[in-house]
Amino acid sequence: MAEERIWTAALVVIGDEILSGRTQDKNVAQVAQWLNVQGIRLAEVRVVPDRTEAIVEAVNALRARNDYLFTTGGIGPTHDDITVDAIAAALGVGVVHHPDALAVLERYYTTRGGLTEARARMARVPEGATLIENRLSGAPGIRLGNLFIMAGVPHITAGMLDALTGQLEGGRPVVSKTIGSWAAESEVADLLRETERAHEGVAIGSYPFFREGRVGANFVVRSPDEALVDACAADLTARLEAVGRATVAGGI
Repeated sequence: MAEERIWTAALVVIGDEILSGRTQDKNVAQVAQWLNVQGIRLAEVRVVPDRTEAIVEAVNALRARNDYLFTTGGIGPTHDDITVDAIAAALGVGVVHHPDALAVLERYYTTRGGLTEARARMARVPEGATLIENRLSGAPGIRLGNLFIMAGVPHITAGMLDALTGQLEGGRPVVSKTIGSWAAESEVADLLRETERAHEGVAIGSYPFFREGRVGANFVVRSPDEALVDACAADLTARLEAVGRATVAGGI
């Protein structure tokens, strides 16, 4: 039986404010969740500063080993919004003002003070790019093949992802089930490993925590095949309870 194709994506989060801690990134989770619904696995994430060489290196490295690459941040109107220029440099293409983006911005800013030179910067794209619709704030995202350049503001990013829904080729969405237990992760590590080995095509993730003065863990069973997930989750539950570890369906 042929092995099922796994589609992967990477995400480059761009911004000094993320690295400094001034802004907490919320895009990793929402991009990962959206990709899962598209049948695409978020394989890696890199956070880089607003420096051309860092963006170029990340873009070239990650796009070489993934089916898709997404970036968030650095496409606004100010001088430090250098993402478009850096990605154009990484791809070896020029930067142009996209006529459709200019038209969108002109309409958007008609009653907001007009299209200034700074605002027109948001119509700049790597040569050959198309646009990702932005229904919230005018300035569109950018698509160039399998590279997607999106805003850093989470609710705007969400709108751009919505505009891309159904447009990317992927596999089956990953299905998951969570089982919680007041068990120290180290005490059931062998049990988890043996259970995963007994169910080919399933992965079990372990996420320990400390609450109410004691340790526990949530175990997440994942696979594109729902039947395999159900079977593995049932087996894991039985194995945990057989060694005296009570379980909680859905996690703790």
